[in-house]
Amino acid sequence: QVQLVESGGGLVQAGGSLRLSCAASGSIFSNTVMGWYRQAPGKQRELVAAISGGGRTNYADDVKGRFTISRDNVKLGYLQMNSLKPEDTAVYYCNVKLVPGTSRYDYWGQGTQVTVSS
Repeated sequence: QVQLVESGGGLVQAGGSLRLSCAASGSIFSNTVMGWYRQAPGKQRELVAAISGGGRTNYADDVKGRFTISRDNVKLGYLQMNSLKPEDTAVYYCNVKLVPGTSRYDYWGQGTQVTVSS
């Protein structure tokens, strides 16, 4: 069993910054992948960034250079969001993948709202 809780969302002006946190509990091992996804009104949920247990990262093209994903350990992760744009407005979700190559054993947090004003 895995539970995830996101925090740190809010309202900021364009050009500002937010730091999202994801706290995990349960049976999480060092080789699990933690990811951040977002879903904006009228859009499908999309991957923003991901980090492996070994620290390897990847980013969506439209956030690369502005966002940074990191982990203190396998149960505490962050998404630092800089130079925010109105297009970044969405509900952001933390995800932990327990088994590579399948989404069947993914776990999700409740989401945190990020709103960027013009």
